[in-house]
Amino acid sequence: MKKWISAFLAAAMSLSLLAGCGASGASSSSDAVASASQSVSASSEASSTASAERTTFRIASLKGPTTMGLVELMDSADKGEARHDYQVTMYGTADEIAPQLIKGDIDVALVPCNLASVLYNKTEGAVQVAAINTLGVLYVVTNGDGISSVADLKGKTIYSTGKGTTPEYVLNYVLSQNGLTVGTDVTVEYLSEATEVAAAMESAGEGAVAMLPQPYVTTLQMQNENVKVALDMTEEWNKVSPDSALVTGVAVVRKEFAEANPAAFEEFLEDYASSVDFVNSNVEAAAELVAGYEIVPKAPVAQKALPECNITFIAGDEMQGKLSAYLQTLFDQNPKSIGGELPGDDFYYTAE
Repeated sequence: MKKWISAFLAAAMSLSLLAGCGASGASSSSDAVASASQSVSASSEASSTASAERTTFRIASLKGPTTMGLVELMDSADKGEARHDYQVTMYGTADEIAPQLIKGDIDVALVPCNLASVLYNKTEGAVQVAAINTLGVLYVVTNGDGISSVADLKGKTIYSTGKGTTPEYVLNYVLSQNGLTVGTDVTVEYLSEATEVAAAMESAGEGAVAMLPQPYVTTLQMQNENVKVALDMTEEWNKVSPDSALVTGVAVVRKEFAEANPAAFEEFLEDYASSVDFVNSNVEAAAELVAGYEIVPKAPVAQKALPECNITFIAGDEMQGKLSAYLQTLFDQNPKSIGGELPGDDFYYTAE
């Protein structure tokens, strides 16, 4: 037990969560939330209308759009108005969350899609995925003109975050499917934080290229009017992999916790879906909450970024369909990216 946990913790240090959002799926968010809400509430409607016993949820999230979808729930909990004790803690990177989830110090976590599969494999099925919370999130931005297609990236240096997780896998896949090889045709320099990427672009000057998620794209553009969005990586992914939706973030739960608190967990999913719906439908109010929780520096940045964010809530069969196709694509490219094996059917949480 200690050997594989130690090995996993070493590997997890290379993982950083891409907590971002993209425009391409935002228009379907309300439909997805409505569908998911019906899914997560079906069993409780069928069995009883009684509320579950009040339960404490230790929830880990990452600073960025993953947490943006949770802010209405967080606000209700802080005001003492939530039906359960939702204790949300934000972290900077996924490697801070993974070991706590493994040890049982966290009940629910919002993590990158590929990390969810890694956790499932490493814990032999002790972690399940309950919902998709963010879809495509990445953009290629440039300081100047000259980039209008993936082919235009040949000979360029791209600054990015996310080595060893979603950004790297997405970029490598899109480049390779367009006939470009990292290290030969394109140079990629991975940095720890988005602020470092912004500084690298500033230092490189005109023609600099980077790949970033929202809201960091919006933040960078508000600081430098010369920065332009050159490529939407979700659109580029769809061109080369039309049968596989680009999934960025998911909500996972310890299987033991979900089985011990089935009714309460169903209510959490309902509350989470409602929070996402609020954020997508009430941008100005949501932006104030986002800034209040210091997810982004100021409300105007959040308000400008949120309409472009692909914050969503997809559960049930639709979740499984999207995730299985996406994980298959990652597996075909690099089995290690999802923990070496495709997860089994018990990877997907279903209500009892």
